Amino acid sequence: MVIQRECKFARVASARNQDRLMLMLFMLAANVWENAKINGPNVKLYNSVDDTPANPLFIGVRLEDVDGIVANSLAQHNTTITNDLVLIGFVEVLVSLYKRLVVKPERLREMLRKQGISGPPPTLLLGNIREIKKAQAQSKIKAPLISTINDDEPAAAATTTSISHNIDALLFPFFDQWRKQYGEVFVFSLGNTQILHVTQPDVVREITTCTSLDLGKPSYQHKELGPLLGRGILTSNGDAWSHQRNILAPEFYMTKVKGMMNLITESTMMLLTSWNSRIEKEGGIADIKIDGDMRSLSGDLISRACFGSNYSKGEDIFLKLRALQEIMSKKSLSMGIPGMRYLPTKSNRNAWQLEKEIHNLILKAVNERKQEAAYEKDLLQMILEGAQSSNFSQQETDQFIVDNCKNIYQAGFETTSVASTWCLMLLASNQEWQDRVRAEVIEICSDRTPDYEMLNKMKQLTMVIQETLRLYPPVAVVSREAFKDMIFRGINIPKGVNVWTLVLTLHTDPKIWGPEAYKFNPQRFSNGSSTHLYMPFGVGPRVCLGQNLAMVELKMLMALLLSNFSFSLSPKYDHSPTLRLVIEPEHGVQLLVKKLQDDDSLLI
Repeated sequence: MVIQRECKFARVASARNQDRLMLMLFMLAANVWENAKINGPNVKLYNSVDDTPANPLFIGVRLEDVDGIVANSLAQHNTTITNDLVLIGFVEVLVSLYKRLVVKPERLREMLRKQGISGPPPTLLLGNIREIKKAQAQSKIKAPLISTINDDEPAAAATTTSISHNIDALLFPFFDQWRKQYGEVFVFSLGNTQILHVTQPDVVREITTCTSLDLGKPSYQHKELGPLLGRGILTSNGDAWSHQRNILAPEFYMTKVKGMMNLITESTMMLLTSWNSRIEKEGGIADIKIDGDMRSLSGDLISRACFGSNYSKGEDIFLKLRALQEIMSKKSLSMGIPGMRYLPTKSNRNAWQLEKEIHNLILKAVNERKQEAAYEKDLLQMILEGAQSSNFSQQETDQFIVDNCKNIYQAGFETTSVASTWCLMLLASNQEWQDRVRAEVIEICSDRTPDYEMLNKMKQLTMVIQETLRLYPPVAVVSREAFKDMIFRGINIPKGVNVWTLVLTLHTDPKIWGPEAYKFNPQRFSNGSSTHLYMPFGVGPRVCLGQNLAMVELKMLMALLLSNFSFSLSPKYDHSPTLRLVIEPEHGVQLLVKKLQDDDSLLI
């Protein structure tokens, strides 16, 4: 009697892997033959193809067993076969990792070296992360960024506060070192991600204005920042990005932004009431840490814009998103290290939990909205309608809504809150400009609350905001990835290489802005912002959709605050910009806030 026994060892998806495994299986069959010490069985390799095209090929071994001899042998040597298979799988994984972690990065760097582009040598797995951390640690122990100089005349009892705005050297000291060593164009590594640093104006212009879908947001962003951003408009590429932009962009046209003026005014008035109460309790002047209040104001506004009358639900969501952002920012340097996002570390577990809670809260708000007979035409409704008209599956619809709600938060909440914080700090340390802007606001508005036309006439205020965004842009880096080999100004950028343009470096380059590039001088924008190298909201096809809303919100907020309060730096203020996905004050911004006399306070 002949008994046929089949043993399916592996499922493979490519001809190359089949060839490898067939050779390995010949070796396994020989191992079985020798260990079984049998003479009769016929050992054959076979392929069995499933009728369903979607199923991959199976490779197996057929042993024609006479009177059960081979069956007994296989049972005895099952452990040997299993160990061999584990070893083969382990070797395959090692080969794959070697190619990904060593061969591919070195191939990309070699292609750049042939063009004369070099950079700091990377280490396995970490790339240049150790050097980056070392340079950052050293920069923090250097001279402070703020100093107080006593006036020469004792009777004046006055002091002059000097603040250094050279935060490029503080946040990115390693780039400064590498530029001196390797030039304006060099390559460095975060993990196994190869990044081309570019600050040459002509190259930057061509890259940032490129409209090809073959140049897009880096793939590591949606992978590593998935819990925070998902695959929303900030991280998506190609047709998916175009589709999302077509849905979202109309909601941020200036005509729609004008309709949000009342929301901005209502949110700001609540802040004014709170500060007036605090100033009165503290005897006419209050020492206020304003960054927390700016975040609350921006969160309130974006919650109202997103969720309408149910904005309290939005506030719960955005508080959790803020906590998630803090977690993600702490591990930003490890983003390029393979596999780090899968490890069950404390920060990863916390991020996963927050992501789940945020997902459920947003979908709960969506389901409640669907039950409403009458609803408001807010951002949530716009996202919901866009998803429903896209022929998505239910899961895709849910993810589209969740991801873009999170993206609107990140773009609208964080950028505006940090920009308003830095703007008040700069005005508090530059009294002349504070007085000039206040005089302009009072002259234009008289005793009325500003409307859009009034804000549009405030040239001094616009110049101050533009200068604030030059020195303290919310986003420090514009990053792109080449999805195929591309050429910019004679530089061949291989597929898979990321390109970083440092906004901070361009915004304070003396060759572009003159010898006083680090000085706060809004006058430089008296004729507007014509240079393409000024990009606080990005530039080109990926320019920030919400820049109109951000500028109107900043103008309204500054106009109302300056017409009711005066600001000066608190002795407690510690100037310490840091990078947490956005550039924000590490220890907050502490200001002395004083209510203006009733004759000067015209808007309340």
